[in-house]
Amino acid sequence: MKKILLIEDTPEILENFTEYLEMHGYEVHAADNGKDGVAFAAEISPDLIICDALMADMDGFEVLRLIKKSAKTAGIPFVFSTSMSENLEKSEALALGADDYLVKPFDLSKLLEVAEKWTVLT
Repeated sequence: MKKILLIEDTPEILENFTEYLEMHGYEVHAADNGKDGVAFAAEISPDLIICDALMADMDGFEVLRLIKKSAKTAGIPFVFSTSMSENLEKSEALALGADDYLVKPFDLSKLLEVAEKWTVLT
């Protein structure tokens, strides 16, 4: 079973994404902040990380930097899930090493499409 780590500080979104992905056969681990997300990534070595870009304690860009800096987690595909739709933010995310970028709101089928795409590659 493929493991996905969701890092999202909005409880409703975290719950919806988790339930949806679990219904489609994924083992989902959830973190409601960036610090816990980075720790979980090192602990569980997920097949994919989906991370909100705008979070209070540590934003997704810092999470991505820390994930890419660690040899243990650097190779894990990383997808941003964010309401930031400006091309500048998307360019910055991809330049930092993000593999994909989902702009909220999006249909949950798009979430599944991205999960399938990136977990097949791992």
